[in-house]
Amino acid sequence: MPEMKVSLCAFADEASASLDGQIAALKRNAVAFLEIRGVDGKNVSELSEKEIKEVAARLSDAGIRTFSIGSPIGKIRLDEDFEAHLDTFKRLCEYSVILGATRMRIFSFYAAEKKRFDTDAVFTRLMRICDAAPSELVLCHENEKSIFGDTPERCVEIFSALPRLKAVFDPANFVQCGVDTLKAWDTLHTFVDYIHIKDALRDGSIVPAGNGEGNVLSIIASYLAQGGEFITCEPHLQSFSGLSDLEHGEKTKIADCSLSNDEAFDLGVSSTKAIIEKIIKGSFH
Repeated sequence: MPEMKVSLCAFADEASASLDGQIAALKRNAVAFLEIRGVDGKNVSELSEKEIKEVAARLSDAGIRTFSIGSPIGKIRLDEDFEAHLDTFKRLCEYSVILGATRMRIFSFYAAEKKRFDTDAVFTRLMRICDAAPSELVLCHENEKSIFGDTPERCVEIFSALPRLKAVFDPANFVQCGVDTLKAWDTLHTFVDYIHIKDALRDGSIVPAGNGEGNVLSIIASYLAQGGEFITCEPHLQSFSGLSDLEHGEKTKIADCSLSNDEAFDLGVSSTKAIIEKIIKGSFH
């Protein structure tokens, strides 16, 4: 196996709502990259340009780089206001330049209330998002339960129709959709740009990486073997500021809720690191 380069990233808002707390958590765990999602109780899409510039300066001073914007783009219903949503996307594209982020995570919409998916509407909206994005920004679609792209087959539809989009692969989300993650990986791995690491049991409960049904070790090993580099820890091992806004009416089940946010974040990172270390040492067979 060729030499692997691994760059670890994290959603540090799971450790703390405050940027100071996020920086401390990243430094404590020797994680050099942030996937920015929430800051001081606000989603990144709600921050002003002035606030984003302040965030960028503080991260730079701390030696933390922003790898990706964990945006909420595409996480609305098809009957909600898309034009306003597109304006938010365009503003986030400007923020990506300020932050130095090379990626943005997006989704592929929820169906209109009490209706089936309008596939044409999904692709029209995704195409307009792609057309509005600067060429240097890599747009990465995440498989998320209940959106259009929540199965490998519909994800393939998206990537085949819109080569501008890459995949960010989330094993736990597929587990929660009743999908075999190894089959999903076999189907999607050629489209994958980076991966989110959280794990889940068959009942949907979130557990530390490697303790669930996500086949996380095998997927990370395959990802690194094909030349992948960036891995984002998204532990979801404790409730955190902004979680309810991400769930779209659902509620994440956490197998062990006894940990503090810092403890849960540290466990999520350490369990991911342990898996990566096994793979690099070749001791996982």
